[in-house]
Formats: sequence, C-alpha cells, structure tokens
Amino acid sequence: MTADAGTGIFGEPVRGRIGVLIEEHFDQTEFLKFNDFFPAHGYQVVYLSHLWGNPSLHFRANPDDGRIGAEVTVTTEVETADIRDYRGILLIGAYATDRLRYQANPRKGQPNMAPAVRFLRRAVATPGLKTGTICHSLWLFCADRSLLAGRRVTCAHNIICDVENAGGEVVYDGDQTAELVIDGDLISGKHPGMVDSFMRTYIAELEKVHA
Repeated sequence: MTADAGTGIFGEPVRGRIGVLIEEHFDQTEFLKFNDFFPAHGYQVVYLSHLWGNPSLHFRANPDDGRIGAEVTVTTEVETADIRDYRGILLIGAYATDRLRYQANPRKGQPNMAPAVRFLRRAVATPGLKTGTICHSLWLFCADRSLLAGRRVTCAHNIICDVENAGGEVVYDGDQTAELVIDGDLISGKHPGMVDSFMRTYIAELEKVHA
C-alpha cells in the first residue's frame, strides 16, 4: 500500500483529501477500512508522519493474532504539511499515535513540540476542519492538555485514565464507554469494532461543512 489512496479520473481527489496521521504499530482493521471507504466516497486518503529527514518511511500494522496484515510507505512529512490541503484529519488507532507524540529533546515547562502534536494544534484551531479519533488515538491529544480539556469524547477502555488526566470528559453508555461521540469538530470512536459507523458519521460531518 502506498502513501496515498483514492483519486479521481485525472489523479485529483473528487471531494478533497483526508489526512491520516500514522506511525509503526497502527491498527490494520482501520487502515484497510479507510482505504476502501473514503476513496469510494470521493476522498483521497493521504498518510502523514514525521519522516525524520528521510524521503519516506515504511510502517507496519500492529499484528492481529500474530499476523501483520498491512503495511504503508509514507512520503508526506507532517511537520511541513499544509493544513489547508485537507478536508479532514484522522488519527489512526493502536500504538501509532503514542509514537507520534515522541519528542527527541523535551524541555521542562515546555509543551510537547513533536511535529505531529504541532500539526494537531493547527488542525483543531482551524474552524470547520473535522478531526476524527478512534480507539487509542486520543493519545496524541493527551500530549497537550490544552487540546483535550473540556472535550466530550469516547475511547478504548484502557486509556480512559489517560484521557481524563488530560482533561477530557469520557462519555459513557451504561458501564461501557459510548461507541461514538461528536463534540463540535471532533468525532471520536470507541474501537475498531465500530469503525464502519465511525466512518459514516465522519463523512456526514464533513459534508455538513460544504453542504
């Protein structure tokens, strides 16, 4: 799988580009679903990551039952990506966003300056730009409390404490976290088991902006 998926007949996206932040150990169910669903609805999927000075990097999915079923070569550097090129931004699940928040030289008292975190700050500050998170991917928001404080979200059960410690308000449905939560321009999904409804909702929210 190459870095981009889903272009129109002349090589351009029909409805625009959706940028997906990715790193090693991404969720392969979400990855495969994204690559089918969004191009089928006229959106080009562009994978972004911090490339550490390389022209490209190759990432593998988190294994399911010991098997790695998806790989991706990324050529788009998140540090220099122009947020105006994208109709929406998605954060893929599993451990990819934990890796994306890594900063080589943290400084005491300074907010996280990892390239993907700085990109996310630009994304959430852009009116009408829809950001979607699923499963563990709220970890990238947790890198900077100002990104998550007061936001209503859902997530995988094993990162509830991380999200709450970063100021997020986790929404429940009985004794489970809610499957899907919309809070303004932020759409969050619980886990890969509901990725289909997450993608449908995300597209519907995108279309509201340009209706």
